[in-house]
Amino acid sequence: MTHGFDFGSGDLVVMNIAIAAMMFGASLQLTGADFRRLLTQPKAPLAGMVAQFLLLPLATFLLTLVLPIDAEYKLGMMLVAACPGGAFSNILTWIARGSLPVSITMTAASSTLATVLTPLNFALYSSLNPATRELMTRISLDPLSLLALIALVLALPLALGMLAGKRFPRFAQRSEPWFRNGSLLAFLMFISVALSRNLSLFLEVAPAVLSLVVLHNGVALLTGYSLARMLRLDGAETRAVTLEIGIQNSGLALLILFTFYPQAGGMVLVAAMWGLWHLVSGLSLAQFWGWRHRHDLQ
Repeated sequence: MTHGFDFGSGDLVVMNIAIAAMMFGASLQLTGADFRRLLTQPKAPLAGMVAQFLLLPLATFLLTLVLPIDAEYKLGMMLVAACPGGAFSNILTWIARGSLPVSITMTAASSTLATVLTPLNFALYSSLNPATRELMTRISLDPLSLLALIALVLALPLALGMLAGKRFPRFAQRSEPWFRNGSLLAFLMFISVALSRNLSLFLEVAPAVLSLVVLHNGVALLTGYSLARMLRLDGAETRAVTLEIGIQNSGLALLILFTFYPQAGGMVLVAAMWGLWHLVSGLSLAQFWGWRHRHDLQ
């Protein structure tokens, strides 16, 4: 895969704002108590962190070893797997009648840890795979620049959102849904515009990329669910952990790619398709769990 993606000069600005706004909105209801829950009730959040930053990247690496696909697709899978959970997982957990405190805690913790673990996991597993090692040497990813980018769009908005929520609780309560929905809409519009500008490339490889993403997303959901069941978490916690791992911050992956290596068309397609598909799979699963929960209560 040698094709690069064509996108406008203002696209990166829009992408930065959308991801930062989503993180800001997700953290408006977040408090220090949510982080302290890691110390007082650590089992479920820690299970999510293990699945997010250890099991999923490892499972993805092993998957890329056996799949006969282009190296750029493999790198795209590993980059998505190295990213933290997406803020939309909190909404899906609420729909699924899962544990919202556990979901929020995991999203906040994974977004904070991602400033270090996302570059580390991506660099580690990309260098271990013989098929991607050579390609990685041609990708100019300055670790400090990558660290600064992730801190700018994740850690800083998270801290500002928590501060705004504490100082202006009424504003936080009223505006949080607008930030979530508006930033999600901007993200989906960004993907739509990017794909429309590169329609011929997208149509050429869409079936193969979609099947790959469906498989990878299934592995992510199964990883979270299996670990939660193995640790005997209750139903609400299991749903929260599963959705947290199945909803990756693919927007961050796209931002990294458009900033540092827009020529990697295969990687961009994997991340963009993830951004669309995990909303479909996550919403379908959340709706099913929510329906089953209401049915069990009757």
